[in-house]
Amino acid sequence: MDSPAATPFSTLIRTASHQQHTEAENSSFMSHLLGGRLGVAAYRGYTEQLWFVYRALESSSAALAGDPVAGPFIRPELARTAQLERDLAHLGGPGWHTGLRPLPATAAYAARIEDCARAWPAGYIAHHYTRYLGDLSGGQVIRGTAEKTWGFARKGDGVRFYVFEDIGNPAEFKRHYRSLLDALPLDDLEKQQVIDECKRAFALNTAVFRQLGEAFPLSA
Repeated sequence: MDSPAATPFSTLIRTASHQQHTEAENSSFMSHLLGGRLGVAAYRGYTEQLWFVYRALESSSAALAGDPVAGPFIRPELARTAQLERDLAHLGGPGWHTGLRPLPATAAYAARIEDCARAWPAGYIAHHYTRYLGDLSGGQVIRGTAEKTWGFARKGDGVRFYVFEDIGNPAEFKRHYRSLLDALPLDDLEKQQVIDECKRAFALNTAVFRQLGEAFPLSA
């Protein structure tokens, strides 16, 4: 049996956070959304909340680009804020941001990302990993559902958040990303802290889904 030291860090993160990841994926809101049982207003509401999360993630990118821990993960081809804004303009018109506020769970999620970006670059990576690798993987299922359910053009306005035009080979990109995780210059204690932060990121995401489910219940 391999010792823990022989297990790649990317594998440790994935396996240790599997339960929390599954709970997020199987939330009632996401299950109903992917099942086509919610209207486009729920999809718009979800996209609005993502905007707050990605602003928190990406507003720190420039400051972290030169960081020895987080810097290698800052890749311009991952940036999603502009695509989210284009999708939201399509969904809500030019005034889409008027009166827009984060749900309490979203505000807590964004605040945690900002705290990590400011004081703990390795913790920021935990949030970076859970978001962007999820977008490149399960996010494509959401895109396909949105296109079929609400009639968005394939990879067009409304679903551009899920389209990584500058990543030609997503599978290779994800392999390289995992190699960066494996090469992180962290000791065992901080690696465990990053794993714990990854679990926390999924829990924060699940809390957002829970509040979205309350805001967009299934019709009776």
